[in-house]
Amino acid sequence: MKGQKLKKLKGLRSSNGYSYNDMAQKLKISKAYYWQIENGYRNLYYSLAKKISNVFNLKPDEVFYQDI
Repeated sequence: MKGQKLKKLKGLRSSNGYSYNDMAQKLKISKAYYWQIENGYRNLYYSLAKKISNVFNLKPDEVFYQDI
């Protein structure tokens, strides 16, 4: 899942002023785990994709599958 899809996630996180730690706290996961997801070192499961998209008040497809 590397590439453009994860760049969009990074962009959303940054534009909302969230750090890796902020996202990890919102998702109730470790900072390292979130970092690994955003940087393509861990698989992203749909349940977590839903939680991430909820942080931004978006649908998972809007975060991971459509252009910004």
